[in-house]
Amino acid sequence: MDARQKRALKRHICAGLTHAFIIVLGVGMLYPVVWMLASSFKPNNMIFSNTGLIPQVWTAENYLSGWKGYGGFTFGRFFVNSLTICAISVVANLFSCTMAAYAFGRLRFAGRNLWFTIMLITLMLPGQVTLVPKYIMFNDFGWVRDGLVSFLPIIVPKILATDAFFVFLLVQFIRGLPKEMDEAATIDGCSKVGIFTRIVLPLSGPALVTTALFTFLWSWDDFFNHLLYLTSPATYTVSRALRTFIGDAGSVSNWGGAMAMATLSVIPCFVLFFALQKYFVEGIATSGIKG
Repeated sequence: MDARQKRALKRHICAGLTHAFIIVLGVGMLYPVVWMLASSFKPNNMIFSNTGLIPQVWTAENYLSGWKGYGGFTFGRFFVNSLTICAISVVANLFSCTMAAYAFGRLRFAGRNLWFTIMLITLMLPGQVTLVPKYIMFNDFGWVRDGLVSFLPIIVPKILATDAFFVFLLVQFIRGLPKEMDEAATIDGCSKVGIFTRIVLPLSGPALVTTALFTFLWSWDDFFNHLLYLTSPATYTVSRALRTFIGDAGSVSNWGGAMAMATLSVIPCFVLFFALQKYFVEGIATSGIKG
């Protein structure tokens, strides 16, 4: 075996070990999800006594009991609330963050670098730092109370481009677009708004899909803000409603229902991610290498 064959064999061995490690790691990460799915079909008294992945006794009673919900509202209402908040958050983030990113990436105005730096600083702040000031501010606005008005502290910040991560991601993508197209459009009489709507937006598809996907996933999985502001069962989202399975003492009496509803709660995320996976990867890759 010559040196070239040895190097090729070494590369194949390294690639095989790498793939084996990734497969083992993936299986380990998926195991809790698979166990949750299997437990949702087990009788309540066998979930922890029979920890195997294949239920000895199959039952759909967990889905029926869990779907009954809480406070006179079924989980159907909670799913509608979650989808409503996610849909509004996606549209609001796409609208506000894209305009902010276009301003930072293409327009020239006084203090642009300063404001961009301030935006990046807010990206580095932990959410716990601004938690109390935001709660006091929203409470002064009269938004912390029962009813649909309690959605406002969750939705309104999205309209104001407060998610600096998405602004930064879109700025990186927009800066990678050839400026010659802007100059050609300007010569043809296109305004700044026209350049934004006719050139930048159509070419920013992958980054926009990435922003929409992340916004949906983060809004759907958000628990702390929903726990803080959504105090009426009529406004509960799925993540907030799952908390109702846990009693005041931290005990859960209906583990089967909790597992069943938790299984249903991850389905929209899985469907959306795999449906948009191609655009998601493209958006992340191009936003990272351009700029």
